[in-house]
Amino acid sequence: MITEMCKKAKAASVEMAHLTAEAKNTALCRIANALEANTEKILTANLADVDAAMHSGLKASMIDRLALDQRKIQGMAKGLREVSALPDPIGTILNTWTRPNGLIISQVRVPLGVIGIIYESRPDVTSDSAGICIKSGNAVILRGGSDALNSNVTIGEVLRDALLGTQVPVDAVQVVESADRKFAEELMRMREYVDVLIPRGGADLIKTVVETSRIPVIETGTGNCHVYVEEDADLEKATPIVINAKCQRPGTCNAAEKLLVHSRVAERYLPMVVAALREKGVEVRGDEETRRIVPDVKAATEQDWYTEYSDLIMGVKVVKDLNEAIAHINKYGTHHSDSILTADFDKAMRFIREVDSAAVYWNASTRFTDGNQFGLGAEIGISTQKLHARGPMSVQHLTTTKYVILGNGQIRK
Repeated sequence: MITEMCKKAKAASVEMAHLTAEAKNTALCRIANALEANTEKILTANLADVDAAMHSGLKASMIDRLALDQRKIQGMAKGLREVSALPDPIGTILNTWTRPNGLIISQVRVPLGVIGIIYESRPDVTSDSAGICIKSGNAVILRGGSDALNSNVTIGEVLRDALLGTQVPVDAVQVVESADRKFAEELMRMREYVDVLIPRGGADLIKTVVETSRIPVIETGTGNCHVYVEEDADLEKATPIVINAKCQRPGTCNAAEKLLVHSRVAERYLPMVVAALREKGVEVRGDEETRRIVPDVKAATEQDWYTEYSDLIMGVKVVKDLNEAIAHINKYGTHHSDSILTADFDKAMRFIREVDSAAVYWNASTRFTDGNQFGLGAEIGISTQKLHARGPMSVQHLTTTKYVILGNGQIRK
């Protein structure tokens, strides 16, 4: 099954590479309309997934990622329309120059080709990824997790039906209709047909894909994200930022998992912020100094500092200064999103320079690390590696370049 899907995707990618922006945009608007028109069908399939997840004991933060409603489907459609409105990257000339021998050399954006995406839980990834791949001139094979199988298959059917009658080939979007692990493993071996593989999900999924795949991988990272409160931070603004970063959607990869507090403000600030977190149902785990100041906080272990909870849990540590905060983040973090809360420009700039993460914030919640929030339209994932893209990946990140050389009879001597 996977081999046949890959062959169809490869053939579709050849057609995709030559489509006009108008043809791709028309198809994107068609599938956006189709999502809204098939809302009830999608919600029925999603309800079956949510019911099964609840009976299996899936934690609430993961069910939040799985569950769809009318508003979310409208958001999926809106995201596709926003992608259609983005500039078409294909054919963009990035640079051009003339050599002394008269050769004119240009570097031009082209599609990657066939993209495989292996992901967990979130059915909106199906439409977001399909839209971004269409806009960037790529074909895509989508293999979602067992939790969202009914939702993903149904959304895939809606998308493919909507492509009928457009210039985008139907096989540019394919959904693997089985959660059997052997199909994911087979997809990871399809180097002959698939140009790049993108995993989206928890640490175990990403690790498995990176270690198993024979196809180049763009690694979307887990989010052990930090908020650091400096001694000169505006504490009235700090607490709402911490609460938002942790609680707005705790199951997302850009939710803050750790809070670092400068020792000179810890006595005053920790009782306030711990109380505010507990009001939101957050379990707080602290280091020895945090527990001295707020004695009923649960003791954090060494493993806690490495852990992405994806839940209403937060680790809290008192650090002596900015140096220790930066060192802690670079050691234990996942290079995703980290924020400093401070009134001092120089401290903020040093944090931004020295924290080795894809997104670094000054006086703002980490929850903004998102393609839509960055104005990129929908995103295909947030890369925490340094090749080939980093941070929220949207249309331009699913391209590569080729050199076009114009001559007039030149030969090399």
